[in-house]
Amino acid sequence: MCIFCDIIDHKIPSSVVYEDDHTLAILDISQVTRGHTIVMPKKHCANILEADEETVQQVTMAAKKVAALLAEKTGCAGINLLNNCGEAAGQTVNHLHVHVIPRYGEADALEIHFKPSENVDLNEVLAQLK
Repeated sequence: MCIFCDIIDHKIPSSVVYEDDHTLAILDISQVTRGHTIVMPKKHCANILEADEETVQQVTMAAKKVAALLAEKTGCAGINLLNNCGEAAGQTVNHLHVHVIPRYGEADALEIHFKPSENVDLNEVLAQLK
C-alpha cells in the first residue's frame, strides 16, 4: 500500500495544513525549511505523468493556496514548488505530490543550483520534441 494513501485514509497521523475534497496538504516530516508542506491528490496516481488533467489542476490550485498561506503566516522571502517525477528525479514515494518549500535566505537547508551544461543545439532538441 502507498504511505500517502494511508495518510489520506487517516491510518497514519499527519499535520494537516490544508484539505479539500480532492487534495491533502501536510507538513513534511523532514522539514527542509520551517513550513515545508507536501500537497497530494486524494486520488492515487504514481506521478504527474500518470495523473489525469483534472487531478493535476486540483493539486496545482491546492499548492497555490498553500503557498499563499505559508507566505502570509511565515513571512518567508520566497517559495519553491517542487515535483520529483521518477526515481532519477528524486521521487521516493510513488504518489503524485508537490513540495511547497518556504525560503528564508541563504542559510536554508535546501540548495538548488542550475549549472551550465554542455553546449546543446536547440534546433536539434526542438526537432526531437516535435
